[in-house]
This record gives sequence, C-alpha cells and structure tokens, in this order.
Amino acid sequence: MARRVISSGKDVQETDQSGGRRSGRSISSEHAEGRSIEGYADRSKAEGFVDARRLQSEDLVSKTLQETTGTIGIMTRPKVVDFGERLKERRQAGARAIVLRVLIGLVVAVVLGAVVWLFLFSSVFRLEPGNISVVGANEWVSESQVLDIARQQSGKSLFLVSDGAVEKQIKAIPGVTSAKSKKQLPNSLEVTIKAQKPAAMLKTSEDHMTAVDSKGRVLNSVSGVSVEGIPVIEVQNVDASLSRRPIKEALKILSSLPESMRNSITKVTAATQDSITTELNGGDRVIVWGDSSDLKLKKAVVDKIVNDPNVIGDKHNVDVSAPLRPIIK
Repeated sequence: MARRVISSGKDVQETDQSGGRRSGRSISSEHAEGRSIEGYADRSKAEGFVDARRLQSEDLVSKTLQETTGTIGIMTRPKVVDFGERLKERRQAGARAIVLRVLIGLVVAVVLGAVVWLFLFSSVFRLEPGNISVVGANEWVSESQVLDIARQQSGKSLFLVSDGAVEKQIKAIPGVTSAKSKKQLPNSLEVTIKAQKPAAMLKTSEDHMTAVDSKGRVLNSVSGVSVEGIPVIEVQNVDASLSRRPIKEALKILSSLPESMRNSITKVTAATQDSITTELNGGDRVIVWGDSSDLKLKKAVVDKIVNDPNVIGDKHNVDVSAPLRPIIK
C-alpha cells in the first residue's frame, strides 16, 4: 500500500525495489533533519555556546607523561614545594646577609680608624720644633720672635696646624707687614715674613733711641744695629709721644718715602699734626709736608720740584701742605 508523505506542501511516494512502495521516512524529512542540525550549530556560534560534538579530544595522560619526563627521557616525580623549608632557607639567607653587612662595616671602621690615627696622631706627620723655619727676618724683627709663635703648633699633626692662627699672631709682631705659613709634608713648616725697617728712631733727651714702625709700635731692640739711614725724631717721652697725633702723622709720612729720600733725612720735626717737616742733607732741602693726607700727590710734587733745577733754582724750602698750590722759597 502506498504511503503518502507531505513535505513542503507536496506528496512524495516511494516504491521499493520489488515494485512496492517504500515505507520509510521521506527524503524531505531527512533533508529537514540535516538542516535542523546545521541551524543548531550556527545558533551555537552566534550565541556563544559550544557544541560538545565539535570539540577536539585531548589525551591528558600523554600530556602529563610529557611534562614529567626528564632531560634524558626518564620520568621524574613532580617537584613538591615544602614551604617550611623555603621559609627556613630565606631566614638563613637573611641572617647571612646581616652578618656580611656587619663584617663590612667593621672592616670599614677599622680602616677609617687606621687612616685617622696615621694622619692625626702618629709621629709620621707630627710637627717638631726643629722642623720649623723662618724666611725674611731682619735685625729688627728677629727670627726668634717668629719661632716662638710658630713653635706653639709643635707636637700637633701637620694637618691640625692652623695656618690662619700662626699668620695672625706673627703679623702682630711690630715691624712685620706680611706673614705666610706653608706646610711641607710630611712634618715641616716654613714661615715667610716681610719685615720692615723702623719708620723712625725716637730719641729722648738721654740720647736713648727707640725704633718704631709705621703703626707706632716699638720694634725689637737689638744691640749693635746700625741706625744709619733711619730718620730720627726727638721726643721727650717715647710712650707719651706715640699716643700723640703729630708723631703718628710723621710716622705715616716717613714710612711712605722712598729709600733714597729716607737716607737723606737728617732731622724730623713734628710740632703739630699739620706741620710735619723733614730736613734733607743737613738743611740743604727742607720739605714741609703738613699732614699725611694726599700723600701720593705731595710726593709727586716734591719729586718734580726738587729734581728740576729750573724749578727749584737756588731755593731750599718746599711747602706742599697744599699740594695744588706748592710754595717754594
């Protein structure tokens, strides 16, 4: 008996090979089922679902065997981490690091201590009195005066010697205009000074002579020293005169004069602070300076007048107390 199958509005009939009609699903049903499966897969992809039928199978056993195989092909056991042992190892490593730091600190401290001892306290750099020398002393500023000050630094390390303190004290010596100390490794000190001759000799009525510098300080008295070429000022009392303005002005003027003129001075008078006068060559020339103001200009005017015969003529006195209006008579 023929079977009628309805598919898409059409009747389909099948006949088996024996001439009878086939009793089974229709071709349309089979195509419909295939389209249904493909539609499901498409929907799975669109909606993010996974079709288990399409997944690739994985052999987990083989993968595990590969991961546990050693370098020479022998299977090894997976490494098992013992957290207690790891913590113990970390603590030991930390302790070793602390010990190493302490040892390094001790070594550094010992080295620094040795360096400090070597440079500051050992005898290698210790300044001894016999290693101090003086350059520039003269008969008015004796070497012993300078050494007495410099030797106060003896016994110290050369690196602890204060150059500033040494120079300051030496400059305070009357007659010293400059001082410079120089350290010479490993343990020597050289002091170089510039010592001036006396600006003048103060002569009292008892014929006692006292050498003083340009600042009115009494210089070292040395017996047997020649005073030739040093201007002489007659005073009543040395200490009292040094505190008076006329003597201070006279010392400033005398100390600034060139050596050639100083050697020619035979007399100095300082009755007032505005009337400082010098006599040259026993009165052959008399220079009235006034005070110590405009001293550079005054010296230039005197040099021009005295050394020009056409200007000085037969005159003997030159007054430059007002240097812009000198008086010659």
